[in-house]
Amino acid sequence: MTWTRGVRLGIDVGTVRIGVAVCDPDGILATPLVTVARQAKADDSDISADMVEIARLVADHGTVEVVVGLPINLAGVEGPAAKHVRAYADALAGLIAPVPVVLADERMSTVTATRRLADRGVRGKRQRAVVDQAAAVEILQGWLDAQRRRAG
Repeated sequence: MTWTRGVRLGIDVGTVRIGVAVCDPDGILATPLVTVARQAKADDSDISADMVEIARLVADHGTVEVVVGLPINLAGVEGPAAKHVRAYADALAGLIAPVPVVLADERMSTVTATRRLADRGVRGKRQRAVVDQAAAVEILQGWLDAQRRRAG
């Protein structure tokens, strides 16, 4: 796959919140963007309000690709959380097409994000407010770095 210049969003899908990160058009640095609360369906449709908000972010930022963290356990096996995220990513892909949605291994992203925030003195309620964004940064940055290594 060849690299296409453009903004990408990284998404950490949780059961309560969704962390969103964004990168520069050159794909060098991922930064936190926003935390979106998970919500029930917006109306009688199958689309939740949080997914509508993410689709809006995709459009507003001129996103060329969305990277969704796939929770794989330390043994490399996909559990129930991965199944849930795959279903979310599939639904999102249908909503934002033709913008592609890719899955990226997010093993330890929340743990790493929590540790980095704690190292900076961010704890308690302040940490909970931003840990999802920080996890999205870890997911997106890891994916960007892997793409650069592949391109060589």
